[in-house]
Amino acid sequence: MTASNSLGADIGQDWLRPSPKLARLRHVQAAVAGVALLLAVALPLLLATGAAAAGIAVLAVLVATGVADLLLQRRVRAWSFCERDDDLLVRRGLLVRRMSLVPYGRMQFVDVNAGPFERSMGLATLELHTAAAATDAKIPGLPRAEAERLRDQLSALGNARAAGL
Repeated sequence: MTASNSLGADIGQDWLRPSPKLARLRHVQAAVAGVALLLAVALPLLLATGAAAAGIAVLAVLVATGVADLLLQRRVRAWSFCERDDDLLVRRGLLVRRMSLVPYGRMQFVDVNAGPFERSMGLATLELHTAAAATDAKIPGLPRAEAERLRDQLSALGNARAAGL
């Protein structure tokens, strides 16, 4: 197994990514935020000042929504994780790339969370908790069944490899 200083780009393992449904969910969330912003900004401007100011506001909101959607899509593509024999690696981040290495023996508990939008698409977020708050990691956008399977597997590995607890 080889190692790399480029945040795990070459560790001799396959990196797994969130479901493509997570990208669609982020599109929907950006669109909902854009519509809410349009209603909050453009509608009052239209009523108060007229069409020219409202048109400029609509254009600005559309551009902001497009940029937010682009960043959300890049953020989704930045998440990945790798299950190894003794630990779990989680990569994330756009500007600041981070990689968390969570030894199975240090995991205290593993949560599976799903908000209403995630549930509607059959997705869940797996959260790993250790004694050190800085090493807590999460993996968003997993299919619900996969998140539950991974939770059970990681819990079993954590119990089997409890490190000095």
